[in-house]
Amino acid sequence: MHAPRPSAAGGLVVASSHAACPTDAVAEIARSIDGRVLAGGILFCSSSYPREALAAAIAQHLSGFPLAGCTSAGEITGRGYDADSLLFMGFPADSFTFRVLHLSSIDGLDRDDARRQIRHLAANVRHEARCLGENGSQVALFFVDGLSHREELLTMTVQDALGDIPLIGGSSGDGLLFSETGVLCNGAFRSDTAAIVMLASSRPMQVYSECFYEPGPQRMVVTAADPERRIVHEINAAPAADEYRRLAGAPGAVLDTAFFAAHPPMVRAGGNYHVRAIQTANPDGSLTFYGAVDRGIVLTVGEPVDRVARLKQFFAKLHAEVGEIDHVLGFDCVLNRIDAEQRQLAGEVCAIYGANRLAGFNTYGEQFRAAHLNQTLSCLAIGR
Repeated sequence: MHAPRPSAAGGLVVASSHAACPTDAVAEIARSIDGRVLAGGILFCSSSYPREALAAAIAQHLSGFPLAGCTSAGEITGRGYDADSLLFMGFPADSFTFRVLHLSSIDGLDRDDARRQIRHLAANVRHEARCLGENGSQVALFFVDGLSHREELLTMTVQDALGDIPLIGGSSGDGLLFSETGVLCNGAFRSDTAAIVMLASSRPMQVYSECFYEPGPQRMVVTAADPERRIVHEINAAPAADEYRRLAGAPGAVLDTAFFAAHPPMVRAGGNYHVRAIQTANPDGSLTFYGAVDRGIVLTVGEPVDRVARLKQFFAKLHAEVGEIDHVLGFDCVLNRIDAEQRQLAGEVCAIYGANRLAGFNTYGEQFRAAHLNQTLSCLAIGR
């Protein structure tokens, strides 16, 4: 087991395991709880674990409190960026309440019914927060099938129902296979599923999101697209892959994940620029995106900022606003990880994460309030 740091008495239980056997890995996590009474816990799992065996081990060793989580495109542990591991975060019952709502069959989601369920849950959590004291805080964690293509619709629906309770979360992954992701639901890892965790606490909790790219001068207009499948066929009336390569300044480049991470398309929304990341280049010259795209959308090719300096400023802000931090729950896009590794920044990034007690997972997309984002570090800072 490797914990990000020994937790102080009464702190969150945060631990990871690299045991290859699912039963051994979950048992190791269970031992780290060491008799603590938990309101609930979250678990992020490498896609290398066989899911049925992992679910059976979870049922055997992590019972007695509600649990939520998902498969990942990489874990963030005390080592920083990690792989082939489990990451657990447990919330002590003396300062947290923890309620889970699952949304199944999200491809055909009844939005009105979902809003009704979420509003009922949020009302209960607001009441529980009052019982924790005048300074109680509430937040909703969100885990969603990263291959569902429903994140935008779900994020807006859930945040609308939550009212002033902020939403933060991530899209499940399976390494870079883009084959099958899973959200932990009723004892199994399921696709076409989302989980909402309503947290209330006597401690300060605040959500944040940061991007490490700025819009460049090149503009591209999507002129042919399949919005349902998030596929762009043409940019500026030319084959999408060729025009994207040209505008990125590398007409002969191989379009792979590292290239997409280094040259992310960005779109302006709500007065700010956000990454609209590319997932894959297709044999017909089209591009599949992680987020919503449609004909007429105007994109620009993003350019990197000084990530190390930006991260230091970001965490300085967290500490100034939250005070002493127990842990930061992080949802970090897998493309951020790949770009940090390509630029040989991963060591510095991991050191900053470790120093600021960040633990979480690499996502196929991040949810922040009402927005589904790409290539951000979105997180929940939890005070002591």
